[in-house]
Amino acid sequence: MTQLSLSIEEARAATGLGRTKIYQLINSGELKARKIGKRTIILKDDLEAFLSNLQSYAPENAGA
Repeated sequence: MTQLSLSIEEARAATGLGRTKIYQLINSGELKARKIGKRTIILKDDLEAFLSNLQSYAPENAGA
């Protein structure tokens, strides 16, 4: 069975983002998280959706 949810630490490792940034994204509502007891988990689908919806990088000097 594939893993359906990630701990904060697992999400941090998977994305390369820091723990503080992940909590900022959760608190701002940009990244969905769930609570189970005291644990905070992020569903794999929610993390993938968040990453897919990020703006594409456009260099500042594009087309110059």
